[in-house]
Amino acid sequence: MAAAGAPPFMTEAILLMAATVVAVPVSKRLGLGSVIGYLAAGIAVGPSALGLFTSGERVLGFAEIGVVLLLFVIGLELDPKKLWRMRRDIFLLGLAQVVLTGIALHLFGLAIGIDPKVSLVAGLGLALSSTAFAVQILQERGQLSAPYGQRAFGILLFQDIAIVPLLAMVAVLAPDDGTGSGHDFLYQAGLTVGAVATVVVAGRYLASPLFSLLAASRAREVMLAAALLVALGSAALMHLVGLSMALGAFLAGVLLAESSFRHTLEADIEPFRSLLMGLFFVAVGMTFDLGVLVNNLWIVAGGVVLVMCVKGLFLWGLARVTGSSNQDALRIAVTLPQGGEFAFVLFTAAAGSQVLPYEMANVLSSIVMLTMVMTPIACLTLDRIAERLKASGVENPVIETFDEATPTVLVIGFGRFGMMVAQILTSEGLEVRALDNRPDRIAYARKLGYKVYYGDATRPDVLAAAGAGQAALIALCIENDRVMLQSIDLIREGFPGVLLFCRATDRAHALELTRKGVDYQIRETFESSLAFGRAALEQLGIPQDRISQIEEDVRRRDKERLDIQMQEGLYAGTDRLHGITPRRNAADKP
Repeated sequence: MAAAGAPPFMTEAILLMAATVVAVPVSKRLGLGSVIGYLAAGIAVGPSALGLFTSGERVLGFAEIGVVLLLFVIGLELDPKKLWRMRRDIFLLGLAQVVLTGIALHLFGLAIGIDPKVSLVAGLGLALSSTAFAVQILQERGQLSAPYGQRAFGILLFQDIAIVPLLAMVAVLAPDDGTGSGHDFLYQAGLTVGAVATVVVAGRYLASPLFSLLAASRAREVMLAAALLVALGSAALMHLVGLSMALGAFLAGVLLAESSFRHTLEADIEPFRSLLMGLFFVAVGMTFDLGVLVNNLWIVAGGVVLVMCVKGLFLWGLARVTGSSNQDALRIAVTLPQGGEFAFVLFTAAAGSQVLPYEMANVLSSIVMLTMVMTPIACLTLDRIAERLKASGVENPVIETFDEATPTVLVIGFGRFGMMVAQILTSEGLEVRALDNRPDRIAYARKLGYKVYYGDATRPDVLAAAGAGQAALIALCIENDRVMLQSIDLIREGFPGVLLFCRATDRAHALELTRKGVDYQIRETFESSLAFGRAALEQLGIPQDRISQIEEDVRRRDKERLDIQMQEGLYAGTDRLHGITPRRNAADKP
């Protein structure tokens, strides 16, 4: 019997995966980064080259979910307080960059004889940068949390917001067909406010109780489905009222940034985000029309140089004026000079509204595509220049480190033991992040003012999302010995440089932790037992100096017994348990 036909998209999926597993490693090997590899793969299989796909639009529509998930994950990393601190970069630096770059490109268009409406739409559209490209580059370099990375992200956030008034501008510039009305505008404004309010209320008051309920069921796949539902549901709601899907997902992420499930959500969504972002870049490459490039080669080439130079100069100048160092300003300038994915949306809408001729829209889209291709190359060039300057003895003007001023400690297991550890550490002003897998304990700790997040210590992706890679010390205060030993192996493999302190449940566990090579371990009842015995001796009238002698001797014999047990087994060294501490005269004191 003949085999049934392949499921829909099976052949396409195989072709896309084959193209990416060839192109991306080659691109990274050449130092160009993964984005160029994805673009090259898309161009190769697209209609302009091998023709294995007749159109990239269908794939692009699905792959935009990657951008949605990207903004959701970024939102999880920005709590409302941090977002408020970024308001200057978002609404001052971001606004100035879009307006000044757009006006400059618009004036250039007027100077060469382009229609004012066309020139205005083209200038403002090309002023937008690509959130997907820029954030991917920053994440690959590990610099999204660096000062210049945060400023760059603030600019990108404003640009994502700016697409809404720009689309409204296209509607105003479109030839009047007499169907518009003030009532329609008020209706649309009401829908927009209602959608934003719905996302805010649901994110703040409904999402966390939902995740608490699902976490109690210990069904990881349901937690994952709920995370995708929140991200995609918020995006779909915003899309229904004409706003950016990515903006809706970002807003949902920000509202969940203070949730105790933040790190688990980030770890669950990350694989989907990475895969779909790669697919998005492939789809963008597939939409690249080589015919338009060949027919308008010099126009497109000139446009690429113009856009990247004008935008780069404004980015550098505005960053310097608003307080960035020359190093950071240069980094921002080479990270954001490309056109963005929202430019495609704007140009398509303008062409559909007869504001922009289709041929001009295709040329502008080609310019955006090539600026995307050139951005990683510009970043690589800047790095090479910096390396040569450093090798020749010139102080490196670009590459610098941004070390945290305060060490971070990750406490895993936030019961009574973990809470006391956190209290001591925070008393010194140290930053403490905590994970636990019991929603009831998390809720109790949060009522006491501690920020504790839901997470599984045996998942390396959750540990990474919680900041294990940046932590100076990890304190394992877990009650389950098996889970702790599994977590130790994961931490030693994935984060080898971090100090590892462990709570031992009993003597046998302490011996096993010692064999594992942890940096410090202590039995959970050891110190409290000594304190209890000391208090008993005090109440029995034993002098303080004699009590100190006894405590010192007990500690010494306990350590000797542990050393013997490491060699001979758990029941060795019992002679160290018994005996009266010899009295020490005052003259014998060290």
